Amino acid sequence: MAAPRPAGRCRYYVERKKRGCRMMAAAGRLFCGEHAGAAGAQEEDARKRIPCPLDPKHTVYEDQLEKHLKKCNSREKPKPVFFIQDINAGLTDVTETPEEQVPISSLCKEELESLIRKLRKASEGVNLRLKDQTLSHPVLQEALNDPKNGDSAAKHLKQQASILGNIEKLKLLGPRRCFVEFGAGRGKLSHWVDTALEGAENVHFYLVERVATRFKVDGKHRKRNSMFERLQIDIQHLCLGKIPMLVEKKLPLIGIGKHLCGVATDLALRCLVETYVAQCEKRSEEPSVKRIKSEKEEAKETNTREEDGKEENVPEAWPPVAGIVIALCCHHRCDWTHYVGKEFFRALALGPVEFGYFQRLSSWATCGMRETAAETSKTEPRGQGCQSADNEEHQPGACRHADDKPDSLHGLLSAEERKNIGRLCKRLIDQGRVLYLQQKGYDAELQYYTDPSVSLENVLLTAVPCRSSSTEPFV
Repeated sequence: MAAPRPAGRCRYYVERKKRGCRMMAAAGRLFCGEHAGAAGAQEEDARKRIPCPLDPKHTVYEDQLEKHLKKCNSREKPKPVFFIQDINAGLTDVTETPEEQVPISSLCKEELESLIRKLRKASEGVNLRLKDQTLSHPVLQEALNDPKNGDSAAKHLKQQASILGNIEKLKLLGPRRCFVEFGAGRGKLSHWVDTALEGAENVHFYLVERVATRFKVDGKHRKRNSMFERLQIDIQHLCLGKIPMLVEKKLPLIGIGKHLCGVATDLALRCLVETYVAQCEKRSEEPSVKRIKSEKEEAKETNTREEDGKEENVPEAWPPVAGIVIALCCHHRCDWTHYVGKEFFRALALGPVEFGYFQRLSSWATCGMRETAAETSKTEPRGQGCQSADNEEHQPGACRHADDKPDSLHGLLSAEERKNIGRLCKRLIDQGRVLYLQQKGYDAELQYYTDPSVSLENVLLTAVPCRSSSTEPFV
């Protein structure tokens, strides 16, 4: 079954790799723990190995199952204090639960034409000419001019520089505040914000990501005065009001993100301006227990207030959420259930059915479809997911759908017309987000923050508290 192996090595032959297993076997045994119960492996005792019920990719001795389940890495971890199930999911109306829709390619000519007419009519009042706010920041100039940069690195840096420039333009850079990066990935955007704020006091960063991701920049953050903490959690369940530091210090939050994918944008907006703000308002209404202060404590507080008043860029009143700067992407991954702009769609006599179609049609803006069916047949369709951390620039072809076949569109639309329809769908979905923020008391805008040659997903959503709101503006 297996060729002679060095002493102590597992004797099992891995057929797939055409070689013996390189794992070490326990003293006195022929096979490693993983292959002791495999087909063809004759272990010297009668102990049976079974797949782990938590993760069948590995096995465990049957008589040690109970002990293994207590320490298995696949076991459910205790929920953090800031986890509240579906807190940012929004209200679900069972009467509006979207049903499974037929593919766009299955629509007849009349149905497709009717859908496009609805889209064009709904888009009549939407601002389709966005301002160009392609900016930069001096803190990235050295990195941008590095001759060792490849194309991918240069594109990432240009986007990060422009986002940072827009954050500065909104006067959101300064001491005594907390930045929450949603969909943080490597955390490079927070890294550059931290670099731009070098020397600023009392600056905190929370990097929100569903997966356990850490990169070399995380090690650099520990050496600086800024406090960095990763929150491994889905945004849908994130309750910022339960984070002890935010409760104690009451720092204003600034939500940032680079290519925050589809539904994650809606969850992040609700997490900031709905859930967190409501919790802050509730705490402010609760009566505090007063205690008599000593003369020394009163004198210390007076001195502290006087010193704080001398600092620049520190407002008299902190708004709970001081600003939002998010680069949008992947509208085809949006979800009506969690979408924040439902009221906007309903006002246009649109609902979950139309949203489902517009959401999928939005991929036409960035899918890079070919001019002819012959060219399409030469290209393998790719998946619909977001790009990886190494390649998230949404190159042509990155979001191809099965519905994108030109021959399935009844010859109605050229490639350029399909791209325009995709852009209309994106702007319509984004307009619902803008109006949602405006109703919550924010001055929200959409703008281009980089050139399409750098990223096809080149729209930035920004929001700051309105001057007319009850909260003092953050300036």
